[in-house]
Amino acid sequence: MPRNRWCTIDQTSFDSLLEWLDEDRNRAGERYVRIRSNLLTIFEARGCPVADALADETIDRVAGKIRELAAGYTGSPELYFYGVAHKVYLEYLRHKTIELPPAGSEMTEEVELQYECLERCLARLTTRNRNLILQYYQEGGRTKAEGRRRLARRLGIAPNALRIRAHRIREGLAKCQSDCLKRRLSE
Repeated sequence: MPRNRWCTIDQTSFDSLLEWLDEDRNRAGERYVRIRSNLLTIFEARGCPVADALADETIDRVAGKIRELAAGYTGSPELYFYGVAHKVYLEYLRHKTIELPPAGSEMTEEVELQYECLERCLARLTTRNRNLILQYYQEGGRTKAEGRRRLARRLGIAPNALRIRAHRIREGLAKCQSDCLKRRLSE
């Protein structure tokens, strides 16, 4: 998803972006650094291994609309950045691939089929359900409970409602995977 590049903002766009952030160039620079730092924190808190690239993508997109923004946007520039960051994160999740363990001698044909079926079943889920279940199981250990509380807050539901949703999705995935395995093993 992130277009792997350092930065595509030309000097004119960057100057316009800074001017939009604050008329004083020094304060604008400080605000820019603070916004980028906050974007990194947001993406890192969501477990993104490419937080830098996502933060840069967010800034690039805002800079790409700077003429329109400077002309008519009212409100806090930070909030606009965070709204764009949310969209960038959703795109990242949509394009994120599931990493399988490296193939080796210990991986049997049946285990490979299980992973293949799981990937197919995940792909059949709605984007919303796929993102929910992937985020639900993203963290482990001590951070698991806190991560799930954050996810419930982000979705605007109670933690118990989140557990119920995840359970229903997991049940559907298990059935789908089981059916897929039966079909594949009978071939």
